[in-house]
Amino acid sequence: MEMNHLSDIIDPIVLEPPFQLEESWFKKTIGILKSRINNCGFEGILLKNPWNILYFSGLSCWTTERPFWLFIPAKGEPSFYYPALDKELIDTWWIKDGAWYFDYPHCGPYNQTVFQSGEKQDLFVWLLENLAERGFSKARIGIDTEFSGSENLTAKKSFPEIKFETAADICLQMRQIKSDEEIQLISNAIYLQDHLLEYARRLIIEFTSRITDFAVQHEVKRYGTELLMKYCKVDGSLHKGTGIDMAFTCRAGKTTAFPHPNQFYYHTIERGDPIQLAGFIHIGGYVGEGYRALHVNPITAEQLKMWEVHTEMANVQTSFMRPGVLCSEVCSKVLEVAERNGMEKYVFHRPAHGIGMEGHQPPFIALADHTPLEENMVFSNEPGLYDPASGYGYNHSNTILVTRNGGKQINTTPMTKEWCFLNT
Repeated sequence: MEMNHLSDIIDPIVLEPPFQLEESWFKKTIGILKSRINNCGFEGILLKNPWNILYFSGLSCWTTERPFWLFIPAKGEPSFYYPALDKELIDTWWIKDGAWYFDYPHCGPYNQTVFQSGEKQDLFVWLLENLAERGFSKARIGIDTEFSGSENLTAKKSFPEIKFETAADICLQMRQIKSDEEIQLISNAIYLQDHLLEYARRLIIEFTSRITDFAVQHEVKRYGTELLMKYCKVDGSLHKGTGIDMAFTCRAGKTTAFPHPNQFYYHTIERGDPIQLAGFIHIGGYVGEGYRALHVNPITAEQLKMWEVHTEMANVQTSFMRPGVLCSEVCSKVLEVAERNGMEKYVFHRPAHGIGMEGHQPPFIALADHTPLEENMVFSNEPGLYDPASGYGYNHSNTILVTRNGGKQINTTPMTKEWCFLNT
């Protein structure tokens, strides 16, 4: 089926930089972290959580079972402790200090390739020895990941005067409050995502009864990737185009009736079908959500009511996203809409979650999360309703920025019947 011609009839868009955070941003952010850990009485912080390592260093790399740490002293330069397969990444990055081991499990000397088998070495002990050599043998050090029982025993036995205490909240608090640069990257991702939602919509209108949800999903990914690559000059070099993910899904028919379906999406889209379009486009490692609950006319009275109520729930959430309001209060207001309209049995999840580089991030718009909202937090907006017995469900999602004046929806794709109900 020839679909490329559609890219000629959709309104063109121009993508503006930035497409990645600058090195200066990471240096500034590490400076803020140093100040905060120093104020808390820590002489350094040891990071193992891959999202914290990415957030503070900017180094994009795969994480596996191989141990990887970033140590940031309150005074001095940060250092990586990593496997050899990441050596080229770090040698060409702005943080070059550190030490490496050949592979996991490791035997033999460090900072060189090993060719002979030998006794397995404890990489955690190696890490502690490196910290001690750098003058931290009697330091109070924050950690972002709790040690295992064996690691605690090893630390107390090998270096009893090093005091390790959790400091994960310091890192999380920084990641939750987005900077202007982070908000711009999220906005850039949403801008592209809005365009792709429109492209998907036009595909469905044009090819209903001749196209599957599978084909829509993959055509949108192709189109979006080629569009983005006109602006992100990817040439195969290290650190070029990192943090890009053209994540987009389309599911139609009965798969929309489940919040987290586990079946493969391959359904020919027909008149009368509910459709879920879901975008999670990443640019420079940052992501926002953009879903739209569509329906190819005709629509039944029961389906229409569910769609209208869930759309109202999404709007109500945005209206309560003000600094100082508790997450649990927002959740209650949203769920009240479903309850008032007799839709209780179609509610299967909380309305929203915080958004960060990892996707889901605390806090959560949930009944048991009593965290007060703060300016520049970012949240999803997805109070879906689902009827598994009848085979349909609806779930918009937006990306909501908490501003001093209230919730700001970054997405511009309409949630109207005119946009979401398709005539083919």
